[in-house]
Amino acid sequence: MSNALVNPSTSRSNTPDDVIDRAFILQMAQVPFIALGFVLLSFIANQLWAFLAPGTPNLAPLLVIAGGMLLAAFIDAWKFKVPNWLTLSLVLSGWMLGILHDLNVRIDEGSGSFLYSLIATIVGFFLLFPVLFIGGMGQGDVKMQMGYGAWIGAHYGWDVGWPLVVYGFCVAVIIGGVIAACMILWRGDFRQNRANLAAIMHDLMNPTKAADAAAQRKPRMHLLPYGVPLCIGYITYIIVPFKLL
Repeated sequence: MSNALVNPSTSRSNTPDDVIDRAFILQMAQVPFIALGFVLLSFIANQLWAFLAPGTPNLAPLLVIAGGMLLAAFIDAWKFKVPNWLTLSLVLSGWMLGILHDLNVRIDEGSGSFLYSLIATIVGFFLLFPVLFIGGMGQGDVKMQMGYGAWIGAHYGWDVGWPLVVYGFCVAVIIGGVIAACMILWRGDFRQNRANLAAIMHDLMNPTKAADAAAQRKPRMHLLPYGVPLCIGYITYIIVPFKLL
């Protein structure tokens, strides 16, 4: 009879939920260290830029965030999901850069602050929140954009930073639309996509039921890893209009 008894604590520890929670906690514990790694990488890149290209505007931190966006886009295209260890690390490291600027610790040539980094992070969130709310996009894409905003606000401040976040997002939307149109033309699935578009427009008019409707519609849709156009849009908008100035 005693052999039939099960230790409740042992039983709970082997449940899938506990395994997921443990994995999530371990992942979150890694975030501060990965964020510090991004800050250190920014410092190293800044020193290399100053050594190799003296007298030119030192935008080494932008290369670091561009690399982070490229990594996020690659993972999103591969797994259709951007991991928290990357997106949250980008957000936190951007805030760290802003705090270092506030403390006059010159690890780079940025002129922003923690406040501007935080505001740009919030702007990045609200730009994609309507799409997230109706279930049209994953949380990873939103956090990816927030990480970009955190770095741009920390480096540029507000006057230059907010156009890079907002207009870069607009470029990403256009690129995403072009990619989606190419996917539709390639597959020739016009009728189904027209029905999906009509359903999405209906969701916008009924936001309280939008998430459930999107979940039911998702298996019938060809998914677009939106981290890819976000990455292309933001990096393009840094390079082309500002010419790395």
